[in-house]
Amino acid sequence: MIETDILIIGAGPTGLFAVFEAGLLKLKCHILDALPQPGGQLSELYPKKPIYDIPGFPEVLAGDLVDNLMEQIKQFEPGFTLGERAETIEKQEDGTFIVTSNEGTEFHAKVIAIAGGLGSFEPRKPLIDGINFYEDKGVKYFIKNPEEFRNKRVVIAGGGDSALDWSIFLADVASEVTLVHRRNEFRGALDSVEKVQELKDAGKIRMITPAEVVGINGAEHVESIDLDENGAHRKIDCDYFIPLFGLTPKLGPIGNWGLEIEKNAIKVNNALDYQTNIPGIFAIGDINTYPGKLKLILCGFHEATLMCQAAYQIINPGKRYVLKYTTVSGVDGFDGTRKEAPKAVVKAIN
Repeated sequence: MIETDILIIGAGPTGLFAVFEAGLLKLKCHILDALPQPGGQLSELYPKKPIYDIPGFPEVLAGDLVDNLMEQIKQFEPGFTLGERAETIEKQEDGTFIVTSNEGTEFHAKVIAIAGGLGSFEPRKPLIDGINFYEDKGVKYFIKNPEEFRNKRVVIAGGGDSALDWSIFLADVASEVTLVHRRNEFRGALDSVEKVQELKDAGKIRMITPAEVVGINGAEHVESIDLDENGAHRKIDCDYFIPLFGLTPKLGPIGNWGLEIEKNAIKVNNALDYQTNIPGIFAIGDINTYPGKLKLILCGFHEATLMCQAAYQIINPGKRYVLKYTTVSGVDGFDGTRKEAPKAVVKAIN
């Protein structure tokens, strides 16, 4: 069982920043997320798109913001359990919680912070007969370990950033990469589109457009897929089929935890600390709702800060915390490192 002060459910920007604010209070965090990498929507949906409303950054790419947050929290050594979804929660007699993931991993935490963005993300699955049978038998909706595709024949379907980026990456890993899209035009970052064109011209990516995967074949594992290409049918031999059609946000099992839900969001007390109707469980970021709620990253940062102050009081009842500015106190990491401003030198001037 994984022990922690705060279990943060959701590794998006709000959840990541909560680690930093908790670290300043000497609170240890562990992050649980259903996606295979940190960053939430920023990493999965638009890593190369600019964001213009982060204070201090006139423009920052979504993926770079995630990288910066990961660097900022590195001092506090958070634990990560990725690719698993929070399934059940049990409140203990002492007020702590045990959360179990869909893979059976157990977490024991004094406080729960739900920072799941718009909820747990489920892949948009193509409407292909029998596709469920081939899941984990050659059909993949996420790429967790690219080495799994080393020297394999891979078919990727999709027309967005994920399909383009993984086609580019796997061109140097897989023995054969085929990119299928139902249109001739791709909706993605210009440099990704141009790179795919370059790899296609070099014979490293086979592109089939406009076309659609309509069938999967194989006894116990994917052996080939059926294509509908302008009304003509053809078969492509392959070892893996990776449909990358985006993600659908769902509240998921958290909706069955007894929390007060309004329009698929968790109601919180925004007048104080963003706590839910269950003491010790907070909701921060896009997943919560309250009067005047704005679904902005910078608002999530604010909510995470106040949540951590309240969590400190729950974990350390009766203990007073004196707020200090980091410019004065510095930042002491759990890894033994320290960041601080250069100290002023008192010296006479002759």
